Amino acid sequence: MPLAVPAPGRRGPLTTNALLIVALMCWLTGQGRAAAAERPNILLVVSEDNGPELGCYGEPFVRTPVLDRLAAEGVRFDRAFVTQAGCSASRASFLTGLYPHQHGQVGLATWGFRLYRDDIPTLPRRLAAAGYRTGLIGKLHVNPEEAFPFGFKRMSISNFNRTDLTAYARHAAEFFAAGDAPFFLSINYPEAHDPRLRQVDGLPAAPLGADDVRALAGFGLDTAELRGHVADYYNCLMRLDALVGDLLAALEASGKARDTLVISMGDHGADMLRGKRTCYEGGLRIPLIARWPGRIPPGQVRRELVSSIDLLPTFLEVAGQPADGTLPGRSLVALFAPGTPAWREHLFAEYHTQATTRNVYPQRSVRDARWKLIENLLPGEVNPGHDYTLEQFPSAIEALATAPAAVQAGYRTMRCPPRYELYDLAADPHEFTNLAADPAHAAVRDRLAAALEAWRRESADPLLDPALVRRFTEEVRGQPKKKEAAKHRWGYPDYFFGREPPAAAPVPVKGKAA
Repeated sequence: MPLAVPAPGRRGPLTTNALLIVALMCWLTGQGRAAAAERPNILLVVSEDNGPELGCYGEPFVRTPVLDRLAAEGVRFDRAFVTQAGCSASRASFLTGLYPHQHGQVGLATWGFRLYRDDIPTLPRRLAAAGYRTGLIGKLHVNPEEAFPFGFKRMSISNFNRTDLTAYARHAAEFFAAGDAPFFLSINYPEAHDPRLRQVDGLPAAPLGADDVRALAGFGLDTAELRGHVADYYNCLMRLDALVGDLLAALEASGKARDTLVISMGDHGADMLRGKRTCYEGGLRIPLIARWPGRIPPGQVRRELVSSIDLLPTFLEVAGQPADGTLPGRSLVALFAPGTPAWREHLFAEYHTQATTRNVYPQRSVRDARWKLIENLLPGEVNPGHDYTLEQFPSAIEALATAPAAVQAGYRTMRCPPRYELYDLAADPHEFTNLAADPAHAAVRDRLAAALEAWRRESADPLLDPALVRRFTEEVRGQPKKKEAAKHRWGYPDYFFGREPPAAAPVPVKGKAA
């Protein structure tokens, strides 16, 4: 029998151990049905500004019974990351299978940033060619939209006002019933993007307040104001959990749940201190959960380093499409069952800009199981993203003046970084103590720096050229307003590859021939 989805805002009646036992029984029952899911449906659930602050990841204050149950029924990836901690760049990566410097969507679509090429092989193009129905509910947030020809589109808005939240599951049910061919559906929720609304349409049923939570450890600071923001962040996640419950109930009602690979992820970490718009763990690390009845044994936790660029290779493999060697990621199918397959030693990420002058600061990063290295491509220059973020939390500025020395040092490094930042994630998981200049850690720094440079060369990173770093930064700084930037013909898609952008057409003079 299918597992019932708990009512929104309520904890399920089963303990974690009981959930695992029931899920295992369901998985064993589903083994006989495995043949029917050789080419499964794929349901990709994407949340906004959502790090791994969920119950199933050990967060003590938030209540997420639906997502906890989804993890109990499948596999939870404990160390999952995005390629860039910014909405458009991150989404473009799992929709193309490429790093931002490879696909070109290096900043927000609303500011006019875009893919290098309109004809790039994207997820909907690849899966449609494999015979899949494709659908998108919620925002795309990547330019140009024509590069993503989903067959079914609904609610193509950000919906930060949280209007008609029941429509997500309603449109999904419409899509589930629209045909019998295998499908891919991406459903994109606005939670937990700013504004972090405390309650919408009675969700969550019992909102948290500042006195109910603690500030996230990655802040290094704890004030009533910060706790209030964290409480509303959790309220958004609890509302998300209820909406995902509605979605999974619609999938169950369609009769297609047994033949559907469900993956739930965040597009990057929380939009608070040392999170979104950085290369720190608070920005790059996300929740990633997969359930595939009969094919993924329940109750697994994987510790391998996985990336959002691994999603498209995964989808292609389950859709029966052979790897063609054009994608840098790896299929996660090898991690769907217990075992220790050979896997990557290093995981890479990057940053360019979110909007324009407020937070342009190109970076590259690499981490292994213990160590993290960030390379700042404008070393010694002030990172405008530091002040931009901190100014949104006035009490944090005051608290920083009396914070522990290590925390103060961490914020100073973030504001004006040297070329390299090196962190021991085992001893310093929130990256406050930069060890890059410590001779005792020179060998680790040099080893990771060599791995990072090799990856940058292998992936044809245009910003290996310092002149292009400067040119790109100046171009971005030259477009300080959203309206003008959205109309700007960005030159980087050309000069990154040795081409000069076409000259702008002359503006006609009134009264003269154009």
